[in-house]
Amino acid sequence: MKQLFKTILVIIIMVILTTITVSCSKPYIEEHPSSAKAIKDDRFIDHGDGVVLDTKTGLMWGNKDNGNDTKWHDAKFYCENYHGGGYKDWRMPTLQELESLYDEHKIQPVACSNSNNVHIVTDFINITCLNLWSSETSTTTNECAIFNFGSGTRSAYACQMTFARALPVRSVSR
Repeated sequence: MKQLFKTILVIIIMVILTTITVSCSKPYIEEHPSSAKAIKDDRFIDHGDGVVLDTKTGLMWGNKDNGNDTKWHDAKFYCENYHGGGYKDWRMPTLQELESLYDEHKIQPVACSNSNNVHIVTDFINITCLNLWSSETSTTTNECAIFNFGSGTRSAYACQMTFARALPVRSVSR
């Protein structure tokens, strides 16, 4: 009887340890509350609530820019106060993050121009003009960096210029 009890106890402990090991080895990806309504392509998931998840980079993007050219500080304010998907930890993207959305082979017309197009990797994110502000700035020249989705180039302009638009981003736990 003692031997049977020890065997059952060892089996129970092994099952518990196996369960813990398996559950801890799975990568954590933040679940989105509206995942059931999501539309997907090979890389992006559009949650239908102002949020698009990039499964390659683990970044969550606003599904559209702010819709008009603005100064860098106003773009920063817009991004930090965006509440798409109910999240409150939005920020301005880096140049590298913006560049991850560029694809020279994809072409979309833009609302701000009849003669220009943007090259963005997914149809789920609507960029309404060529330039988007990034979070990167220079304190020595008082310039702020932009990424141009028409040419795929990086540039810098005076932060006070009303020159580019804002696209919020947030990092997703992976």
